[in-house]
Amino acid sequence: MIRRGVPADLPRITHVRTHVGENHLSVDQMAERGITQAGISHLMRTGDLACWVAEADTLIVAFSMADRRDGSIFALFTLPDYERRGYGAQLLKCCETWLGQQGIAEARLDTDRGTKAHRFYLSRGWKLSSEKHALPNEIYLTKILR
Repeated sequence: MIRRGVPADLPRITHVRTHVGENHLSVDQMAERGITQAGISHLMRTGDLACWVAEADTLIVAFSMADRRDGSIFALFTLPDYERRGYGAQLLKCCETWLGQQGIAEARLDTDRGTKAHRFYLSRGWKLSSEKHALPNEIYLTKILR
């Protein structure tokens, strides 16, 4: 089941984020990048960040977040045991639809080159951006929403 995420979901969302196979970050590594539960909760409450979660077996097993301030897909992660079940595609669509409703004409995201995530986004119409990323293996992708 896909539903809108709420701040009370953040402990379980953090569990998903810290237990992925690709692009793993610990809580400390996220905090170093300015990503904390308090900060995410604040952005969710202001409406700048929208979140969706996929539930299976009574647990949150995947989530996505979109940021209307810069038109980005901020996060899309699935626990390894729940990959390839369609959750990512559904969650990505939630983000794309919501960003389009916010007036965003072109969405953006970053990911590592040559990963499952990279291939996933390309297969769903995302294109490599000409913009250069500061980190050597990371790339920007964009998608026209309207």
